[in-house]
Amino acid sequence: MKLERLTKEPVLKPNPHHDWERSAVFNCAVVVDRGLIHLIYRATDLPCHQKYGDYVSRLGYAVSRDGLAFWRFDRPLLEPQEGQEQRGLEDPRIVKLDDRFYMMYTGYGGRFPGDYRICLATSRNLIDWERHGVVLDEPNKDASLFPERIGGRYVMLHRRFPDIWLAFSGDMVHWTDHVSILSPIPHTWESARLGIAGPPIKTVHGWLLVYHAADDQNVYRLGAALLDLKDPTRVIARQDGPLLEPELDWECRGWIPNVVFSCGHAEMPDDYYFYYGGADTVIGVAKLAKKDVRFL
Repeated sequence: MKLERLTKEPVLKPNPHHDWERSAVFNCAVVVDRGLIHLIYRATDLPCHQKYGDYVSRLGYAVSRDGLAFWRFDRPLLEPQEGQEQRGLEDPRIVKLDDRFYMMYTGYGGRFPGDYRICLATSRNLIDWERHGVVLDEPNKDASLFPERIGGRYVMLHRRFPDIWLAFSGDMVHWTDHVSILSPIPHTWESARLGIAGPPIKTVHGWLLVYHAADDQNVYRLGAALLDLKDPTRVIARQDGPLLEPELDWECRGWIPNVVFSCGHAEMPDDYYFYYGGADTVIGVAKLAKKDVRFL
């Protein structure tokens, strides 16, 4: 399986007229709702002449009918709060359970090494969000709920370095039965660390899990695995080669070069549209035809 880019240009770029998103827009959650594609994206205010510094990440909102041309808010959807989020909200993933949207994201405090935690917020309309604070009180990120309960329990994907993990909960407060399901493979394109892309996709074959992987040169690519529908701790298959890797100029050059990093997808009638950050600077989109979802 390979992803096919829908355009050779980004679908969303930084806006130099908005201080909060003048440097970068990337790593967006994706929701299809009421015939529209909604992006909730990470944006940074880091001045463009400065590569690193005390940037702050906020979440912006953009919406589209066709998945290519987006209208966006002038102001942030969510601003950081003091404490765990004071340096920002990062890399959201969203699922809908019953009549509510659940967004897991990384709260970055920046107060000491390892000051990042998985946080949770909920909404009924994608615009008004209620924060519920830290989900796991440990250095952790790359988290998402499954889009349905399995065996009556909520299921969460997360990343205890350098693996992808699963955890289970009956109340979405107490998380137990943590288990590693995917690990790096030495001397390959996924040798250093792994983390999920967006929420898993339910197919007739199993849960399609698209994930990001970094190698020893810090090049980020997207990979794919298939999890059992009833027991997602069981990995049925794992694709040998990447789905997508940095090739275009804006994927290879930016704040963090050689990165394609996805946090969400849109399910269309015949395809999945994967939205991804290019070099931690802009947002692109690539598709995978549903008929091509297969593991040989």
